[in-house]
Amino acid sequence: MRIHSSVFTLIVVAACGSAVAAPITYVIDPRHTYPSFQADHFGGVSYWRGKFNETSGTIVLDREARTGSVEVTIKTASVNTGLADMDKHLRSAEFFDVEKFPVATYKGKFGGFKADAPTEVQGELTIRDVTRPVTLTLSSFKCIVNPMSKKPFCGADAQATFNREDFGMTYGKSLGFDMKVTIAIQVEAAPADAGAAK
Repeated sequence: MRIHSSVFTLIVVAACGSAVAAPITYVIDPRHTYPSFQADHFGGVSYWRGKFNETSGTIVLDREARTGSVEVTIKTASVNTGLADMDKHLRSAEFFDVEKFPVATYKGKFGGFKADAPTEVQGELTIRDVTRPVTLTLSSFKCIVNPMSKKPFCGADAQATFNREDFGMTYGKSLGFDMKVTIAIQVEAAPADAGAAK
């Protein structure tokens, strides 16, 4: 039985089109996502560490096309160092000024793919309404079916270093504080229709 060439072409195109994976939107799981930071205290005397307890956002990933994007929103008032006085200071106008600037954001695009997994995010960090380029290095990125919920999800571990003076937070500079801040972000996210991980 012969099939007309144009009909055959349509069948092939349709079949190939159905095999192409579309980008998937993942919703960040706030229970398993905590941006943390490390900052100098008196020029190397010690290092203070803390995290932010309230984070939201989305990740769009097309693993076949090796593209994707990240959008994260952090509530600055949720900063938590384990010391109430330090948290109060970080919320003040000398640091995050949470009354004026209740959120910090990060927006970027995946890059440096190895196979179907990205190794970095090239983006922009906004704190106190100041935006600067910041590249996150991904030390791990993995997508699996959650063995507990039986639903797909992805996770990553990201790091970067930036200068807090660039965002108008210069407290301690005259006292010898190093302005560099190292951030580490553990993140998990599930497709919008899959629900959060356990």
